[in-house]
Amino acid sequence: MVKVGLLECDHVREELLPIAGDYREMFPALFSQVAPDWEFTFYDVCNGHFPASANECDVYVCTGSKFSVYEDEPWIHRLKEFVREIRDSGKKYLGICFGHQMLAEALGGKVEKSAVGWCVGVHNFQVLSQQEWMQPARQSFNLLMMCQDQVMELPPDSKLLAESQDCPIGMFSVGENMLAIQAHPEFPKPYEKALMEIRTERIGQAKVEMGIVSLELPLHELTFANWLKNFAAL
Repeated sequence: MVKVGLLECDHVREELLPIAGDYREMFPALFSQVAPDWEFTFYDVCNGHFPASANECDVYVCTGSKFSVYEDEPWIHRLKEFVREIRDSGKKYLGICFGHQMLAEALGGKVEKSAVGWCVGVHNFQVLSQQEWMQPARQSFNLLMMCQDQVMELPPDSKLLAESQDCPIGMFSVGENMLAIQAHPEFPKPYEKALMEIRTERIGQAKVEMGIVSLELPLHELTFANWLKNFAAL
């Protein structure tokens, strides 16, 4: 059994919970299809619940969030410290959206609002550097996005692995034990659609309409979940 700690950096809005639950339902639902031996423990870090040490789990998955990693929040500062502890421990770290940005910010990179504005709906990522754990192999993959912030500068000891048209630093690794993606492999399409609709005023009508149309494209979330599983097993 692989012990996986889900670092919950936010929670799904109450009115959207009936779609696919909270993050603690979405991530196990995704990984149960490719990694049935993953046993999840939940850490509500945005409310101050952290592991006692990085040694509590074999793998940590850091979720998305409505917060920005550069905000002056006590739990965000504490999470940066914990990410550095994970790095030093050699345990695996998998960052998703906010978790992707957190990895960069905690280790010396830079995160800012992107000039392209919101990225929503299905985006195509091009693989820039094929890795042994990228099995089944693909040159490109589609995943859902929901972000304004992006990583602008990579931290030291990083490798850029994938990009999309609107997200030049789409996926990267740090050292041998940390990996992050700006996209949301855990989101089901109905949740992404509801989130776009509820945020239309902030995102903009035209971009939401394009995002909803993009939901007709296929997703490769199971391929990507396999990649994360393979990376975690290295």
